[in-house]
Amino acid sequence: MMTFIKKQGLKLSAAVTIGIMSGAEDAAAQVAIGTGTTGNQDFSDIAANMTESIANLPGLLSGLAYMFGILLGVLGILKIKDHVENPSNAPLSHGAIRLAAGGALFALPMVYEAMQNTIGVSQGVQGPGLNAVQFGVVTP
Repeated sequence: MMTFIKKQGLKLSAAVTIGIMSGAEDAAAQVAIGTGTTGNQDFSDIAANMTESIANLPGLLSGLAYMFGILLGVLGILKIKDHVENPSNAPLSHGAIRLAAGGALFALPMVYEAMQNTIGVSQGVQGPGLNAVQFGVVTP
């Protein structure tokens, strides 16, 4: 059973790595193309791109928290099953810890949303803009 889980973990790791690499290629292509007609970007364009990219981060973290919460819950149930079959080799605490951690991860997005609603954080916060940054320019 553990070799099956290790193989699945390796497959998941490979998929995540390929996904990250393809996202990095897309970001590099967008930087190479540029947003203006000249193809040059200034600091405010880069900051705006970073802000747009980070906007989807809470959704990604929620999905990961749900996925790992379910995974830890299943692993906790399997550990408790091992404890029932052989109590001397598998302590009950190992399964209980996995179940508690899985439940905490599964509840994390709801807690985060409640925290945001309590504090009143708005999603449209923007800092002061910067039009351009030039280095190596000597002014008389």
